[in-house]
Amino acid sequence: MRILVLGGTVFLGRHFVEAATRVGHEVTVFHRGRHGAELFPGIERIVGDRDGDLDLLAGREWDAVLDTSGYVPRVVGASVRKLAACARFYAFVSSVSVYADLSQPGVDEHGCLATIEDCSTKEITGETYGALKALCEREVISGFGNQCLVIRPGLIVGPYDPSDRFTYWPVRLASQREVLAPGSPGRPVQIIDARDLAEWVLLMCESRRPGTFNAVGPSAPLTFGELVATCREVGGCGATVTWVPERFLLDAGIQPWSDLPVWLPEADEYAGVDAVDGRRAWQDGLRTRPLRQTVADTLEWHATRPEGSAMRAGLSCEREAELLERWRSAQAGQAT
Repeated sequence: MRILVLGGTVFLGRHFVEAATRVGHEVTVFHRGRHGAELFPGIERIVGDRDGDLDLLAGREWDAVLDTSGYVPRVVGASVRKLAACARFYAFVSSVSVYADLSQPGVDEHGCLATIEDCSTKEITGETYGALKALCEREVISGFGNQCLVIRPGLIVGPYDPSDRFTYWPVRLASQREVLAPGSPGRPVQIIDARDLAEWVLLMCESRRPGTFNAVGPSAPLTFGELVATCREVGGCGATVTWVPERFLLDAGIQPWSDLPVWLPEADEYAGVDAVDGRRAWQDGLRTRPLRQTVADTLEWHATRPEGSAMRAGLSCEREAELLERWRSAQAGQAT
């Protein structure tokens, strides 16, 4: 197959290109050239910005397009219109954040989508992200009809993750220190290894399987406690874990998802974020590797980063120690 990847040098796109070239597909990467210049010396690169340089793709033909970098409807719409005449199939990476209501577990692909008053906005924030992705999906479906795949993943994890939202936990729990864990160990968690997602997307492109899918994992329920325990075991350094109630953390100004990645409060509005219905994707071949492998490979990759690289998410060691001391003081005060 001839495959065009919009993006392709960062995280999911990188893993997709690796998977596709490994089985002999002919891949072209269209990207801005800001990352991964040293990657994939044997493939074709077209360097340009999809917001203005789409004419660089004119006169070509591809069997499939994978769009990993679409966030603004205007830009995605322009890409779709440009490629409608030269591509047979379009796969778009969206997000479970498109759903208007994630307060209940079990949201499936028919859930109502988020909306936004100003559809022309280009500002991507926590408030606009999901609605903008939903509008991007609409552009793709409008242009490619039943020849498109809309992929709605939750938290994507594993090697080369630029956000460190998952990496924080394997790295922190591989240390010989006391680690603060937030909220309840029984809270459900949904994560998917970028390599598993990439391989499944490739499978769907190869078969030109259209539709919309919640690409979440694992298929068996996973709790925050199990995630923490697995990271601790794989790290092998004997970190101690102290679970601190979410009310204490929220009162201390700790921001869920950023200060403590993966964690969301157990409030009604978040009850379904980590319990999205992924059965449709699992029935169509999505498979996930063991969590231990993802944790081990993430640690191995992290060890190759430049020494002293700052984490892009999570508490500093100093802030974590301060919170733990405050929590112990609060407990002692309650006991007297």
